[in-house]
Amino acid sequence: MFTGIITHLGTVKEKTENDLKIATTSELLKKLSLGTSIAVNGICLTVVSKDKTSFTINFMPETAEKTNIKYLNTGTDVNLELPATADTLLSGHIVQGHVDGSAKINSIVKKGNSYIFAFSIPKNLKKYIVEKGSIAVNGISLTVIAVTKDEFTVGIIPHTWAHTMLHQAQVSDFVNLEIDVLAKYLENLIKSK
Repeated sequence: MFTGIITHLGTVKEKTENDLKIATTSELLKKLSLGTSIAVNGICLTVVSKDKTSFTINFMPETAEKTNIKYLNTGTDVNLELPATADTLLSGHIVQGHVDGSAKINSIVKKGNSYIFAFSIPKNLKKYIVEKGSIAVNGISLTVIAVTKDEFTVGIIPHTWAHTMLHQAQVSDFVNLEIDVLAKYLENLIKSK
């Protein structure tokens, strides 16, 4: 489980058909062991090796198909978060690292001290995205500002802008979405009645 509060950035150092090698800080690397879970752009993945400057994760075809991992290239920054522990302050919301789909960035507009991002809504996720509801975008816990027929918006404060990969994001880039897990469980409970 994660909270959607990004603690570190990494940079894709190498990419193969099944692996990503990600360079990051020595501070984070000290906390990683073989088998450690880590969220990479909101995708829960497992550390399979590490060296003095980077760590490697494997990903399977399902992950490549359902997430933006297929669009990552060498030099791309990624959001990183270690799993929550019993001592973790739950500042964001419950994020599982189970990506529900990808969305395209439709626009990025500076508004005052913030940036308003508009994303396309995958048809299968529309019913779960509500105004003032929680959503994870590339693993970042965010609040939905508005929802229209085809898109939703979120606001990015200066801290989030500076400390996540969003400062490098461009219109037409794809991001990972994870809807609020409570909505999925509620829907399943209602269906079963």
